[in-house]
Amino acid sequence: MFETIVIADVVSTIFYTILALVLLWVSWKVINWMSPFSIIKEIEEDQNTSLAILIGSVFIAMSIIIAAVLLS
Repeated sequence: MFETIVIADVVSTIFYTILALVLLWVSWKVINWMSPFSIIKEIEEDQNTSLAILIGSVFIAMSIIIAAVLLS
């Protein structure tokens, strides 16, 4: 009924979590670098809701892709 916790599984989970977060951070830096305007300024100061939704959906899509790659 109860499974024992294997240290290798815990370590691999932590490693892949950190790897996924680093990949998301790198992709954010690339998106920010490629855009011709300041994304943060547009979202925070100019209240550009459509840009915030677009960036959020891009992050969701990247998270799904990274999770699929790491689980394969």
